Amino acid sequence: MIKRVVEISRGGARLSVRNEQLMVESGEAEGCAQIPCEDVGLLLVDNRAVTYTHAVFTTLLRHGAGVVLCGEDHQPAGMLLPLAGNSVQTERMRIQLGAKAPVKKQLWRQVVQAKIRHQAAVLGREHGLYEPLRAMARGVRSGDAGNVEAQASKRYWGAYLGQLNFRRRIDGGPPNNLLNYGYTVVRAAAARALTGAGLLCSVGIHHCNKYNAFCLADDMVEPFRGYVERKAREIWEKDGVGEELDQGAKAAMLEVLYERAAIGGQGGPLMVGLHRTAASLVRCLAGEAKELELPEA
Repeated sequence: MIKRVVEISRGGARLSVRNEQLMVESGEAEGCAQIPCEDVGLLLVDNRAVTYTHAVFTTLLRHGAGVVLCGEDHQPAGMLLPLAGNSVQTERMRIQLGAKAPVKKQLWRQVVQAKIRHQAAVLGREHGLYEPLRAMARGVRSGDAGNVEAQASKRYWGAYLGQLNFRRRIDGGPPNNLLNYGYTVVRAAAARALTGAGLLCSVGIHHCNKYNAFCLADDMVEPFRGYVERKAREIWEKDGVGEELDQGAKAAMLEVLYERAAIGGQGGPLMVGLHRTAASLVRCLAGEAKELELPEA
């Protein structure tokens, strides 16, 4: 079943749980909305005036949902994930921690190749950089020793918005804020999928910053970034984006989790695809497979 993404951005809302139902009381005429907790895949709260009961978090986590809380800048500030996400979690973690460097380098090569292929796809087959980027993807070596990822990204971002002089920076002007928001939402969904597969999000195959609790999620997000970038450009070109994201822009960005992703020869929502990729990562780390199931471009 496809899990739901629930966004709460109205001030004064109160969240509680009754009979395994997430109760959303707005305090306005429309009354109280009810959502089965088992149907929620991700709860995103973007208003400091929202209040909760303790059962909201514990019940959603028990059903495998992730919870993302936004700060004053309306950007995600943190997330909650289930502590025990898989019945064989200890065994999966042992395999993950014991993975050899050559295996992780080969997996990272596949991730980078998929990311660059998606960058080419975002620009389109008719673009002059399409074939050069595809060629760069084919040239990625184990562990991306030649840092092809950075070279491809430099060329890609220069062409991302056509003639507009756009620079991709976390603290840059719009639509950087829309990209930041989209990446964080997909990162949360990736972390949820990895936890569900019994893996430690803090132990990456490439990312290894000791201050980052989501290194593996950051690894996994890379080949899915193209979906965020395509959606962000679509929103930007249609409606524009202000310095502060409005509710409409954020709601439109959340739709990226339902974009169709072809993975392992099967199509389906991106949020489901993340679980397929996480499961394939487990098989690769266990030595049962050599190829990750990554989104096709």
